[in-house]
Amino acid sequence: MRGQSYSLMAALLIGFVAMAGSTGCEKPAQSTERQNAVPAPPEAEVAKAAAVTEPADEAVISVNGMEALQQAAKAEKYLFVFFKKEDNDDTVALQALFQQTMTDLSDRANGVVVNIKDETQEEIVEEYDVDRAPMPLVLAVAPNGAITGGFPTKFEKQQLVDAIATPSTQKCMKALQDRKLVFLCVQNDDTKLNEAALNGVRAFRDDDRFAAATEIVMVDPADSAEQRFLKDLQVSADTEQAVTVFLLPPGMPVAKYEGATTKDELIETLSKASSSCGPGGCGPGGCGPQ
Repeated sequence: MRGQSYSLMAALLIGFVAMAGSTGCEKPAQSTERQNAVPAPPEAEVAKAAAVTEPADEAVISVNGMEALQQAAKAEKYLFVFFKKEDNDDTVALQALFQQTMTDLSDRANGVVVNIKDETQEEIVEEYDVDRAPMPLVLAVAPNGAITGGFPTKFEKQQLVDAIATPSTQKCMKALQDRKLVFLCVQNDDTKLNEAALNGVRAFRDDDRFAAATEIVMVDPADSAEQRFLKDLQVSADTEQAVTVFLLPPGMPVAKYEGATTKDELIETLSKASSSCGPGGCGPGGCGPQ
């Protein structure tokens, strides 16, 4: 499939939530339909979580949000941030579910609760621009700073678990959230045309027009840790040829190439995809590099 757009099976790559005040191409916004599709936690699950009054100390860190980010990154862990602005019944129940989930994920993630009305938390509230977001809100932040999940007003435990992305997904999402173009290069010692596949990608990156706005992410198709990501991108773990997936902010795969690539065809793909500013059509700083 060369130069043809296709849909990602899951919206994992978008990596952010629609928030009040986030519009246009400046920040990727999740659709209202997707937000409304998030189901409320089963009553039994919430009730069980609410009964947990004293979660493990290491599960939810009682520090400033920005300090929690630094601590998690240093430990190479995820940080889940539970933003809230009041303690009504729904918020209290969801916070208990959050704390229970963080206890279960303590080997891979830390958690922190942030009241957006607390002046000492102003920095992290501004960092993620959540002052007008629907509350409560949970953001999943990877060790490299990528936001791999956002859950406004309600969530289930499994959704938080699934927000822990594969290493390559984290790299792609970080680059996309930095408004970069991403080439995911899927190859290993067993795949054919590896260098031919990289030729066009490297030539594109070395062009002064695109150099600062291009990221290349390498992934081994046989890596068991990446199978969920590759499945979403419809790339077989048994591929015989090198595969290159071209991604544009906010998280749209616009083309998949098997085998060799050329700079000209990549530029043509970018030109077509960025001809209009809309979902999947935005490039760095707007609608594609100028």
